[in-house]
Amino acid sequence: MSKVTYTIVEHDGGWAYKMGETFSETFPSHGEALAAATEAAAEQQVAGRTEHIEYEDRDGSWREEAAMGDDRPEAEVEDEDGA
Repeated sequence: MSKVTYTIVEHDGGWAYKMGETFSETFPSHGEALAAATEAAAEQQVAGRTEHIEYEDRDGSWREEAAMGDDRPEAEVEDEDGA
């Protein structure tokens, strides 16, 4: 099983959560960013339907594959600030 981590960070004059190098929208408070990240992590783990998807990879090539609805990652929230 794969694992994703949402990290709470200061961003753009407020707070955001980030996964990898991608930031969420900016929230005015740490608590709001933490709540949004916790919700996103919970939703990330919900099983869905198997779907056929298309996406562009890092090299600019388009890929097609089946995304299995029950193949969900473990998701957690990490707080760099500890606030």
